[in-house]
Amino acid sequence: MKIAFDAKRFFHNSSGLGNYSRDLVRILAAHHPENSYLLLDSAPTEKGSEITALQGVSVVQTKKSFLSRQLKMGLEAQQAGAEIFHGLSGELPLKWSSDSTIKKVVTIHDLIFLRYPNYYSWTDRKIHFWKFKKAAENADLVIAISEQTKRDIIKYLKIPSEKIKVVYQGCHEAFKSKPDEDLQSSLRTKHQLPERFMLSVGTIEARKNLLNTIKAVVGTGIPLVVLGKTTSYYKKVEKFIRKNKMQDQVQFLEGLTMAELAELYKMADIFVYPSLFEGFGIPVIEALFSGTAVITSNTSSLPEAGGPDSMYVDPLNVPDLKSKITFLWNSEAERERRAEKGQKYAQRFTDSHVAEDLINAYESLLNKKS
Repeated sequence: MKIAFDAKRFFHNSSGLGNYSRDLVRILAAHHPENSYLLLDSAPTEKGSEITALQGVSVVQTKKSFLSRQLKMGLEAQQAGAEIFHGLSGELPLKWSSDSTIKKVVTIHDLIFLRYPNYYSWTDRKIHFWKFKKAAENADLVIAISEQTKRDIIKYLKIPSEKIKVVYQGCHEAFKSKPDEDLQSSLRTKHQLPERFMLSVGTIEARKNLLNTIKAVVGTGIPLVVLGKTTSYYKKVEKFIRKNKMQDQVQFLEGLTMAELAELYKMADIFVYPSLFEGFGIPVIEALFSGTAVITSNTSSLPEAGGPDSMYVDPLNVPDLKSKITFLWNSEAERERRAEKGQKYAQRFTDSHVAEDLINAYESLLNKKS
């Protein structure tokens, strides 16, 4: 098979959609090198260079012009002889040649902008809805990253169930490797990390609910290490920390490499992620692979990601969150039990599972009669 990808996020996004794009191409190339994977972008960068060097992967620099992704990329994929075009971030080109039978696939990660419109501007909501709706209607196959996202696509975009396939995400190999004691020691010294701590990873925005996590550890003395890109919501968090004199209890980090981030997960006693809503929840998977006990929300897709042995909370109920944190913090045996079972559950998100699900989806699409 020859598969073309809209590689804008692959080359230009450092997290989120960028990680998804790079992992997907890496997994496919590693497990099915017999196929050709074309990465289309008008301005490719060095990001993901270890992946573009893999067998079967090639970079196609497309012509840069106004709306080139929408009006030119599809045609260029057809000219390159691609049998499948996969839009990795909820978008598909609008223009195609009628001379080709190329199949169109689009991944939709979440429809949070419809569930929580207050977090988005009116303009962004309208643009997102139009792009996602158009792409889902024009696609031959819609990939949803969770059963929750599939339900939302059916509900909000009115796409029939039989057109949607759930393919879970994996995560970077760094989270699956054995602990690197030298790197952990270096991190502990460099950032003056406490001997024991709880970890929170994710963009510091209202939906991720960091403020309730901090409220839950007031008076407990439990150190909290936070890693995530800041938004205006950070000011609200910072104000609460200052007011409650928690500057020595809550520590913010930034600028870590993927290897360092993975070791941070492995060093933590607990990973806490009481997000209000997620399309999937990759940080939860990262924690499970790292062998760290997880506390997360009982909402959206998070129970899919966390499995039966993560601990679940109502993300808006601070006393509930506090009781779960203190219980797990004070019970080493319970942390170890949940971490061990969580690692076993995480095996359903291994690269091999993701690769086979994707390849089967592609092959079924090509074998389907038009």
